[in-house]
Amino acid sequence: MTNPGTEIATLGGGCFWCTEAVFQQIRGVLKVESGYTGGSVHQPSYEQICTGQTGHAEVVRLTFDPALVSYRELLEVFFTIHDPTTLNRQGNDVGAQYRSAIFYHGEQQKKIAHEVVAAMAAVWDAPIVTEITMAPMFYIAEDYHQNYYRQHPEQGYCAFVVAPKVAKACQVFAEKLID
Repeated sequence: MTNPGTEIATLGGGCFWCTEAVFQQIRGVLKVESGYTGGSVHQPSYEQICTGQTGHAEVVRLTFDPALVSYRELLEVFFTIHDPTTLNRQGNDVGAQYRSAIFYHGEQQKKIAHEVVAAMAAVWDAPIVTEITMAPMFYIAEDYHQNYYRQHPEQGYCAFVVAPKVAKACQVFAEKLID
């Protein structure tokens, strides 16, 4: 449920720690929640997701103010911070739970997602494999996954994988960052 004047976006770009950390920096993104969607298990756990057998993707659910940041702009950030050309993989994270996916909320988001994917096809050297599908039930991840990068910036994965993605987004989208 969104508040008047806000919208929801649900995006899977590999490990949710990376996408969460980046979108927390973007002006107009009011809330970022790490979680799971797109699978067959009700209330899945992280351990179940990691098996790759539930069909869920690690995703972030963004609550945003479209007067401050558009859905299209969010997708532009999304396509800058992950590789949409690798099927079920982001770096060393391998499995369907790490797939590139846009889970749209309504026909307008679906239309914009297809437009942005078409535009991004000219940017990438390989075909884009990003799944575009209606947003199914979202399950929030365990508490220890929320704000993970902010709480553990020195942890190995955060230092070597998350931090460079945050730095790249901050450089490319400097004008879109929270002041």
